[in-house]
Amino acid sequence: MNPYQYNSKQTWKVLLLVFAATIGIASLLYSDYLVKSLSKSERTKAEVWAMSTRSIMTMPDVDDEFISFIYAVRDSLTLPAIITDEQDNIIFWRDLDSTKTNIQLEDSLKKNVNYDPQYFQNELNKMKRAHAPIHLMLENGEKWSVYYQESKALRNLRIFPYIQLSLIAIFLIIAYYVFNSIRKSEQNLVWVGMAKEAAHQLGTPISSLMGWIELIKIKFDAEDDQVVNEMERDVTRLEIVADRFSKIGSRPVLSNHNVYEVIENFVEYFKIRTSDKITFQLTGESHLEAKLNVPLFDWIIENLLKNAVNAIDTEGNISIVIKENIAKEEIFIDISDTGKGIPKSNFEAIFQPGFTTRQRGWGLGLSLTKRMVRYHKGNIFVKESEIGKGTTFRIVLKSNLNYEATQV
Repeated sequence: MNPYQYNSKQTWKVLLLVFAATIGIASLLYSDYLVKSLSKSERTKAEVWAMSTRSIMTMPDVDDEFISFIYAVRDSLTLPAIITDEQDNIIFWRDLDSTKTNIQLEDSLKKNVNYDPQYFQNELNKMKRAHAPIHLMLENGEKWSVYYQESKALRNLRIFPYIQLSLIAIFLIIAYYVFNSIRKSEQNLVWVGMAKEAAHQLGTPISSLMGWIELIKIKFDAEDDQVVNEMERDVTRLEIVADRFSKIGSRPVLSNHNVYEVIENFVEYFKIRTSDKITFQLTGESHLEAKLNVPLFDWIIENLLKNAVNAIDTEGNISIVIKENIAKEEIFIDISDTGKGIPKSNFEAIFQPGFTTRQRGWGLGLSLTKRMVRYHKGNIFVKESEIGKGTTFRIVLKSNLNYEATQV
């Protein structure tokens, strides 16, 4: 996967996120439209109730049938409401808590205590905050103010879209993580299967090559021949690589090793197999120890050095600096090159499986590297990089800690 393909995948994710956000916003806007329409309808009902109440209390003697009609209109309102006079005295109410509003005469001088003035005041204050009052002018010039609360259905409708979208979002997040975990699990099984099959397939020719080298040494008396010895080292290296692949999916064995010595041994092997125009420099503290699985750790260093070599056009320098962060009991391994550099926007993306800037690259090296560093309970990241000047990768390991390794 080249960076353009990776960016294309990211673009699709952004487009899907925008599409989901558009649906959410559209749902909220439509719900807001419904709330406003229902709110307007309820205000109209409150106005009708207020006018019908005024008619009942102020109209002269009229036909009983008309009076019944006015009462029916008034009683059709199902909203809690209060009417006050100009002095803010409550003169009429509807659909409030009957346990606190009942007034029952026990005798001509005494009223039942089943009446709570503070409750009325609290409800009136709530209604004042909720809606602007409806003003009614009486024939005698007196002005009434009508206050009301919105219905329970309208209150539920206001919060329902948020509850709905929250539940959908929670479901999608859970579904995403579940399917992502399943996908990663399936990928891991494929990786493990491919790795073990590769190790199995490499086993026979490697054994055969080792036998042929021994035969060459005996037949041509080439025990001290440098070319034959380097061939043997390469075949041994192949054997180590096959062993690495065979260990994927199992728990690696970690033990204390001198970090400087492990890296130095590999650099000595690696540098004679690269261009003479690339120089290697290893510096830093040589006494530091960490729990390592040497074949896997060599693989980490190999991948980073290969990337560094590929980043250098013709000639350049690769430096490895080992130092200790005493405060956190950590070891820093900084691997720097004087190559092409990495854009800052790709600092995270380069560790994604399939990401590569090379025409024929697989994009698996740094992904595997990060995975193997995590097997060592460590971390790896791009410390710094500048286009045209080079890149520095930092590996962070725990020093001399007793912990169990996770599966490769």
